Amino acid sequence: MIDCRMRTELSLHALEQFVALARTRNFTRAAEELHLSQPALSRAIQKLEDQLGQPLFERKPREVLLTDLGELLLERAREILQLMEDTFSELAEAGRRGRIRLGAIPTIAPYYLPGLLSRFSELHPEVSVAVQEDTTEVLIKRCSNGEMDLAIVALPILDRHLEVEPLFNEELLLVLPAGHPLVKVKKLTLESVEEQPFVMLNEAHCLSENIASFCRQQSVQPITVERTSQLTTVQELVALEHGVSIVPEMARRLDLSERRVYRSFSGERPERTVAMMWNPARFQGKAVKALMQIMRRQAAGPR
Repeated sequence: MIDCRMRTELSLHALEQFVALARTRNFTRAAEELHLSQPALSRAIQKLEDQLGQPLFERKPREVLLTDLGELLLERAREILQLMEDTFSELAEAGRRGRIRLGAIPTIAPYYLPGLLSRFSELHPEVSVAVQEDTTEVLIKRCSNGEMDLAIVALPILDRHLEVEPLFNEELLLVLPAGHPLVKVKKLTLESVEEQPFVMLNEAHCLSENIASFCRQQSVQPITVERTSQLTTVQELVALEHGVSIVPEMARRLDLSERRVYRSFSGERPERTVAMMWNPARFQGKAVKALMQIMRRQAAGPR
């Protein structure tokens, strides 16, 4: 049995370290995330296990796995840390201080956030917004774990614990080098570019799946010759005649280069749905709700 005196010694700091190790499954990665040395983290976890009288992790050569006791503690630790975070958020709200942790996927962040945050800052200068740009998979995890208040993503989102609200649909455009023969073609179909070499984002980006899904529906298989992690790199490679690509319309709006031409497809056009995502189990302060309302208004009006 666990001594009652032991219970009072379990600090929030120890729980945060435990949760970080459980999430990363690796002492080195968890220590880096916590800004600790690996030996310091090992000692802290060992102390926690000594307090409980049982191991929390099964040590393996390349990773650590939770024991049954560790699984139980992880569930409770997340609840405790979430409760404390919500409490601090409510206290900050009461003190008229505001902080929003906002996430966005890389194919949205540089094009959509500047205007949104500028407008929000005008209306709520007292609120600070910390932005994290990452893949959909990472943003889902951070929203689920309470590490993020709100995220801007593209559908679909497959997580039943998170709330998702569509904002607007956006056309996906074909981008060509300025001198490409297809620039002069009046009606462009997906079949007309099927044999063209494509420059695409890597598969970690949901935009790649949006494009692949549309191509599958049209029974077309584009030839991908290069992949990269940045949409701006895709655009530059197209300008250098490495191939063609399909990009969101918001990326075209900010492209002032004359080395690229953007075209809509004839007939059915590919598109994506931009949405906001949050954890409904988390406390939402007035600042977060205000930001969400601005996004709704912008989505309802002309873009």
